[in-house]
Amino acid sequence: MNRTIRLNDGSDLPVLGMGTWFMGENKSIRAEEINALRTGIRKGIRLIDTAEMYGSGLSEELIGEAIKGIDRESLYLVSKVLPSNAGGSSLERSLDASLKRLGTDHLDLYLYHWRGSYPLEETVAKMEDMVRKGKIKRWGVSNFDTDDMEELLAVPNGSHCAVNQVLYHLGSRGIEFELLPFLREKNIPVMAYCPLAQAGMLQRKLLSDPTLQNVAGKYGVTVMQLLLIFVLHTDHVCAIPKSGKAEHVKLNVQAAEIQLEDEDYRKISDAFPAPTHKTYLDIV
Repeated sequence: MNRTIRLNDGSDLPVLGMGTWFMGENKSIRAEEINALRTGIRKGIRLIDTAEMYGSGLSEELIGEAIKGIDRESLYLVSKVLPSNAGGSSLERSLDASLKRLGTDHLDLYLYHWRGSYPLEETVAKMEDMVRKGKIKRWGVSNFDTDDMEELLAVPNGSHCAVNQVLYHLGSRGIEFELLPFLREKNIPVMAYCPLAQAGMLQRKLLSDPTLQNVAGKYGVTVMQLLLIFVLHTDHVCAIPKSGKAEHVKLNVQAAEIQLEDEDYRKISDAFPAPTHKTYLDIV
């Protein structure tokens, strides 16, 4: 669980994290979700991803409870600001509210959730101000396609963007054609959300695919673990699978330690090939 990606500022980004979309919204499973997060931390997962949008702050509150009493410097906390709050005085107010819910005085990474009406130059300036104030260590973006990234890098300090969080899994490989190579060239890692194809009906197709079942069986893992292994094998990509159950978190940790033979990566890739042309960025 010590694998990391070196960022442009010289810091290290953990390759495996815990996603918390839809977590904190159901009181009946709150204890189970807190246990899952604490299990991940005990197993060595440092990165926890959330957003002010998730349950209108309930996810952040859940994380705040789960990490209470844990050494803050051992964690890598990520949250996101909504487009409607990404400029003016709103960004700092949103950030302060997120920090309060999380019970911390800073974020390791703060993301612009998706593009809105504020000019990129203004949002970047606000992010840089938050870095100077010590409220965030670095900032990045989410759901930015290649043209968005080109615009971002053209504004003052836009090159300080640390990561781009986008949808990426074996059944959604569109970023491999243009966006991922562009980001690699700029040394801006991808943070893959829904790496297990959690959203939509596609997951059923993946789980029942004979090629994936055969390769998974060879290594004694589940197809879900295999999906994570594939994403983590992709250069310059980290992953934040949803982590609502302790047993799933343990399987994710196990998957992060497994390397397949090159022949098996090729089999998987052939079964669900990347597109050979530019596609729209998938967003869930």
